[in-house]
Amino acid sequence: MADSAAVLVATEGPIAVLTLNRPDNRNSMTAELLDAFGSAVQQVRAMPEVRCVVITGQGSCFSAGADFRSIVQRGDHSRVSGERSFAMYAPFLSVFDIEVPVIGALQGHAVGGGFGLALACDLRVAAADARYGANFAKIGLHSGMGISELLPRLIGVPRALEMLLTGRLISGSAGADWGLFNYALPGDQVLIKAMELAHELASAAPIAVRLIKRAVQANLAWDPRPAARREAFEQAATLATEDCREGVAALLEKRPPVFHGR
Repeated sequence: MADSAAVLVATEGPIAVLTLNRPDNRNSMTAELLDAFGSAVQQVRAMPEVRCVVITGQGSCFSAGADFRSIVQRGDHSRVSGERSFAMYAPFLSVFDIEVPVIGALQGHAVGGGFGLALACDLRVAAADARYGANFAKIGLHSGMGISELLPRLIGVPRALEMLLTGRLISGSAGADWGLFNYALPGDQVLIKAMELAHELASAAPIAVRLIKRAVQANLAWDPRPAARREAFEQAATLATEDCREGVAALLEKRPPVFHGR
C-alpha cells in the first residue's frame, strides 16, 4: 500500500501492522480513513500467516475520534439516523472480527471514537503522558463504539461512570494503574513494546491462541456490537439537540460550552 494511503498495512513476519496515516487531521474518523481501515482489516483477515495484529497511528494522536470539521459530521444533525451513526463506527467495530490477538499501540492521544478503537483491541500499550477518554458528554453527545459496555468491564463501573459522565480524559499512566492499559511508556517506546509483545504472542501455538481468545470472549459474553447499535440510536438522538450544537461549536471555538438541557 502506498505511503499516502489513509491506513498503511505492513507485515513483519507473522505480525500485521495497521497504521492510521492522517496525522495532520489527528487520524480522525473521516470517511476516507474509515473506509481504508475497514479494507485494511479485511486484508489482514485474509492473511493465514498472520498470528497477531498491531494497530497504531502516525503523529501525536492515535485517533481524535470524529472529525467535527468535516462535511459528514457537520451536516444536518436532525437527519442523522441511528443506522447511519452505527454505519460510521462499523469499520472500527470490524476489529472484533479479527480472530488473532490485536494489540493497540497507542502512541498518542485517543479520544471519543478513537478511544473506542483502543478499547476494541485485546491488549493496549499506552503513552504515559498522552490523554485518553470518552469526551462525548462534554460536547452533548451519547457515547458510541460500544464504549458504555466495554469501559465498565475493563475498569469497573464507578471509574467508568466517572469518565463517561464527566467526559474527563486521563493519562496513560493513570489508565495503566486502573488496568485499562497493559503498559504505559514514553511515546517513542510504545510501538517497540507492542511489537515485542506481538512477537511473543505469535510464538505461541496459533490454534491454541485463537481458541483461548474465543473462549475468553464467550465466557464473558463479550459482544459489543449490540451495545454499539443501541448507542448509535441514542447518539443520533443527542445529535439533534441544541446542547450538541452548542457543544460542537464550543469545541471548535475552544471555549467552555454552556448547556441548557434541550
